[in-house]
Amino acid sequence: MTIPLIATLSPLLFYLAYNIIVPQIEKRRPSLSVIMNLQRRRWVANAALRQSPFDAILSGNIMGSVSFLASTAVLLILAIFAVFGQVPALMAALNSLSLNRVYSVFDVQLHLLVMLTMFVMAFFAFTLSLRQFNHFCIMLGAIDSDSSTSPDEIDAISRMNALGARNFNSGIRAYYFSVATVAWFVSEWLPIATCLLTTLILAHREFFSSAHRTAASAAVIAARRQQGKAPAPGLTTARQDGSPGSPPPL
Repeated sequence: MTIPLIATLSPLLFYLAYNIIVPQIEKRRPSLSVIMNLQRRRWVANAALRQSPFDAILSGNIMGSVSFLASTAVLLILAIFAVFGQVPALMAALNSLSLNRVYSVFDVQLHLLVMLTMFVMAFFAFTLSLRQFNHFCIMLGAIDSDSSTSPDEIDAISRMNALGARNFNSGIRAYYFSVATVAWFVSEWLPIATCLLTTLILAHREFFSSAHRTAASAAVIAARRQQGKAPAPGLTTARQDGSPGSPPPL
């Protein structure tokens, strides 16, 4: 595999590798997403005791954000399809920038195909997330607002929320790694360096950021508050997949 081909495929490869490797790391060290799954379960457990439109408003705000990004992905896909019909003009524009690179028609078309693949994957991730959040809203609305809601039912509803969040994060990562596809037009090595930098930034945000520390602190405070109390329905902690279990080591 030549360097130009590796540089072209690097954003897609890094994106797929990140989505495969990080869940394995989360089994040993909880990420920000894992910690937030605990809060999602607490949200559902508390929603079962409320009789107000508050939870519907929160769910609507989440779905609005996902819908916006899904619509943006469609526009980007259409833009790339339009560029496919203007490859000679694109190559002339790139050559006029004097970037000290020689572009072939095949290289440009292959790179556009990689860009298209990234945004198509982002679109499917966002639309799947939107569908799962829609299911979550229905399941949340079907809860009886009393203390009879079982922990198993709350587990199922919180897992649906966690699934929607996981696919939303997948779509966001596709956007992040797509930045490296733009760097390809400048240098063959720049997209690889950009992918490495993007991976480091994402890993820092998930495992070492101030948001991670703050969310972990909130989870610990909530767990301590529950000690000595009779556990309310569904206020037990959850594992990484959203099912009941002991809290991860924070």
